[in-house]
Amino acid sequence: MSQLLQNTLYLLTPKLSVYRDGLALRIEQDRQLKLSLPIHNCESLLVFGPDIYVSPAAMRLCWENGASVCYFTEWGRLEARVEGIPQGSVHLRRIQHAAASDLVRTAEIARSFIAGKIHNTRWLLNRSARDAAETADAGALRSVSDILIRLLRQLPATADTDAARGIEGQAAALHFEVFGKHLRPQVRQKFPVDGRNRRPPRDTVNCVLSFLYALLRHDCVSALTATGLDPFVGYLHADRSGRESLALDLMEEFRPWAERQAITLLNRGELGSKDFAFREGGAVELTEAARKTLVGTYQTRKREETAHPLFKEKVRYGQLPFIQARVLARALREKTEYIPHLFT
Repeated sequence: MSQLLQNTLYLLTPKLSVYRDGLALRIEQDRQLKLSLPIHNCESLLVFGPDIYVSPAAMRLCWENGASVCYFTEWGRLEARVEGIPQGSVHLRRIQHAAASDLVRTAEIARSFIAGKIHNTRWLLNRSARDAAETADAGALRSVSDILIRLLRQLPATADTDAARGIEGQAAALHFEVFGKHLRPQVRQKFPVDGRNRRPPRDTVNCVLSFLYALLRHDCVSALTATGLDPFVGYLHADRSGRESLALDLMEEFRPWAERQAITLLNRGELGSKDFAFREGGAVELTEAARKTLVGTYQTRKREETAHPLFKEKVRYGQLPFIQARVLARALREKTEYIPHLFT
């Protein structure tokens, strides 16, 4: 069904239709009205799966009022995004593009994103180690955390962006080698995981991660666009046609936060075998009920507050990508170091 959370409308049920009704979006199922939403209450429309229809008039209403329309696969991979003409600062984008053409500056910024990711991965590892039911699991998680410290120390000495990417790759591979240790033994038996896989995910854990990453990526694109930055021109992620490289850069420091949600949901039994569909060829998909659970959890977590280590103020988790986008914009303008958000 459709859900409106934090001004984002999630369309999860096949055969929904969205029409324009004056200055409102009219959501129907089998020609029955399910929801009428004034456009000024909507910032984004997220469409999951191929069987949901958004009329051209409804799409125009969205882009005329600054609301984006994003299309995802059933398992959460972003496929398309429709929005009006960006209103960002040309001057800021010139600075961003100039920095992306400067190999030294690109490496500096890429190292900051990687440092944030490694620090926050250690936060996740250490937290799971404290909660681990078995001593061996806690030891394995802490062992990887200790290796990540060494990689973190090597990072500033990397000669260029490619070398920094090598550090990031090592850290990610090490983390996914022990990712199953985040799960309780009985959960791990039910949902085995062997490294990261995607497009499509081939196990339940990666299926959940891919969906949460997709929600996070959408928020990072929105944050960068709202700040006036070009989400397609990144530093850690090289330019590729159609790829929102800067959004991928920004989400690196938030991936452990999304991963923590997946781990909690599975360990608490809020997702079970009935929440997954196993397709021929090995692909795993979320059921509609599971997608609703993930969306609800993700949005609930976004409303929770945390102390921002840089500004010493309480902010909502959902604000963090927007804050970090502005921190990045300031670092680009002032040619200073980008400071990632560090979870504690």
